[in-house]
Amino acid sequence: MTTSSKLTTSAVFIAFGVILPVAFHYVGAMGPVFLPMHIPILIAGLFLGARAGFLTGLITPGLSSLLTGMPPLMPTLPIMTVELSIYGLIGGFLYRQKGLPLLLALVVAMITGRLATAVIVYILAMTVHIKLQPLTYLSGAVLTGLPGIAIQLVLIPLIVNRLKSVN
Repeated sequence: MTTSSKLTTSAVFIAFGVILPVAFHYVGAMGPVFLPMHIPILIAGLFLGARAGFLTGLITPGLSSLLTGMPPLMPTLPIMTVELSIYGLIGGFLYRQKGLPLLLALVVAMITGRLATAVIVYILAMTVHIKLQPLTYLSGAVLTGLPGIAIQLVLIPLIVNRLKSVN
């Protein structure tokens, strides 16, 4: 894939990362349950590689916050930015660069992103004194997001394999 086609495809994933959460919020603020912004970021990393996945994860939450007000600036935006950037980076690195099986790379990226979430929550609690506890936040996010996690584990491998077969 050429650099310009990777850039264009990354832009499409960023657009999906902004549009999908808006669609979910129209039907009742279901973003934390179904995790719609996570899906295009994970796909971007697995399909395009670590660098494109990282940048897609870095740009999408900020652009979404600027355009839609979601996620809120504090404390959610920095938390999601770190989490999604790690999803794209680790998923792309493990699958595209290291050749791990798709599902394994996806699961490890999801776990690593969640661990990064705990770290950024801890850093925010220590520096800007947000009233969140890392493990409480993490367990709440995982439990609330179980439907979204299940959807990711089923849909993302299907979508990435389909994109690979078309490309």
